[in-house]
Amino acid sequence: MAIQTQRRGSQILLGVLALIALAALLMLGTWQVERLQWKNDLVATIDERIQSDPRPLSDIETRLATTGDVEYWPVTVAGEFHHEGERHFFATHDGQSGYFVYTPLELDDSRLLLVNRGFVPFDRKNPATRQEGQASGWMTINGLARDRLTEKPSFLVPENDPAGNVFYWKDIDAMAATSGVGSPGDYLPFFVDANDAPNPGGLPVGGVTIVSLSNNHLQYAVTWYGLAAALCGVVGVWMWRQRRSG
Repeated sequence: MAIQTQRRGSQILLGVLALIALAALLMLGTWQVERLQWKNDLVATIDERIQSDPRPLSDIETRLATTGDVEYWPVTVAGEFHHEGERHFFATHDGQSGYFVYTPLELDDSRLLLVNRGFVPFDRKNPATRQEGQASGWMTINGLARDRLTEKPSFLVPENDPAGNVFYWKDIDAMAATSGVGSPGDYLPFFVDANDAPNPGGLPVGGVTIVSLSNNHLQYAVTWYGLAAALCGVVGVWMWRQRRSG
């Protein structure tokens, strides 16, 4: 009798654990379905923005003030570059390592905007090696507005090296403070990635914005729901065997 009672208690415990595991797997699967919907909506939003017509800078500033989000909105800006203030962001482009060149653009009201003019290889980091591309005078730039980062995106990302003018994450405050152009308070709190309009001499290579969002949530959802189904199958077989041996 004691053995049967102990056996019955073990069966109940295993059943409870199986139910807990099943609930957890179903919750994970449902969460991935919700994430899938969120990611699909995000992709659709980004695509709608990118395909829209360029907006004036004032519109982008209004959006930033009201929503805090200007990511990927097309924008047209005009001003004069201060090439002496170039900041260099470590990057790769078309399989080649080098830097994205962020250059202060002085607007007609004397405010400053950091513009990602595009990619240069390692051996062209020094502006003296690409003088032809250091365009002067009043210029109009079309590109995509990009939100600032408030912190380093991951502990795996190296610390920035402002003294060496090498940035591994887009710290707009550090870039502005070390550019030598204006003061940090003069800079607008977002970036602009220039489009692929050719620069004189071919460098920097513009149009380097990458819009690629991984979307594996459906695969994850199928995995979690599949594990839940497998668990049900295993528990079902176990219960059938218990009944036969009982």
